[in-house]
Amino acid sequence: MKIGFIGLGIMGKPMSTNLIKAGHDLMVHTPKEHVMDEVVALGAKKGTLAETAAFGDVLITMVPDSPQVRQVALGQDGILENARPGTTLIDMSSIDPNETRAIGAALLEKGIHMLDCPVSGGEPKAIEGTLAVMGGGDPEVFERYRDLLMAMAGSVTYVGPLGSGNVAKLANNIIVAVNIAVASEALMFAQKSGADPERVYQAIRGGLAGSTVLDAKAPMMLSGNFKPGFRIGLHIKDLNNAIKAGHAVQSPLPLTAQVMEMMQVLRGAGYDHEDHSALLRYYEKLVDTTLTPREE
Repeated sequence: MKIGFIGLGIMGKPMSTNLIKAGHDLMVHTPKEHVMDEVVALGAKKGTLAETAAFGDVLITMVPDSPQVRQVALGQDGILENARPGTTLIDMSSIDPNETRAIGAALLEKGIHMLDCPVSGGEPKAIEGTLAVMGGGDPEVFERYRDLLMAMAGSVTYVGPLGSGNVAKLANNIIVAVNIAVASEALMFAQKSGADPERVYQAIRGGLAGSTVLDAKAPMMLSGNFKPGFRIGLHIKDLNNAIKAGHAVQSPLPLTAQVMEMMQVLRGAGYDHEDHSALLRYYEKLVDTTLTPREE
């Protein structure tokens, strides 16, 4: 397929690379010129926003948040101005589902369909091409692009009407955030109680407390490796969107709000560019110790 791909950040770059490997014809656009050059070297074409919006039969956006999606979709030189009727926008960003619905309605007036297909799995699975995709939109349009999505994914699940993909992604990130926080709390409790937190982790990971989150993040906490797969700053953005969406439908999210405030403490301390497993640092500050001896 001819694809216009907009947004080549920590996730978008490897996702676009996997589409090139799958044989698709890509034009790419991102504010960082050197990143575009890296993807062009792999076989993509470089375009302005307007050129990229006009290039493809399908457009993919992978940008930070709702304002950026709105700007790319509806703003100057964007998709509404330049894409042909019949084009489909697949927004793979994680944004407020209410914004998704509003943007989709505006695009549809010009005959441009929109799917919201956010992903889970972080940078490692983006590189592997094994992301989990959660989709919302017209089911017939979604099925038309399932194989395209599978070039970047290990699983592709249709959730429901437009906005449903982002609802699923926010639910995912609520669960991940609270899991990381409680894993941090439990491992610090183990160490302060005189047990080896590594052995405690090994003892509980096969039981009911075991989870994908625990297996992905506990080893990072135990080694003090907070190299970002998913940055705290981005998780704050998602939790803010979740709280906003929850308020819109009178669904309280007290645990989500608590973890978001913990992340805000870390942002204030300068850790917002670290992996969200650095939630451990919040507990380390509370008890003035580190989980395991390590170099800072």
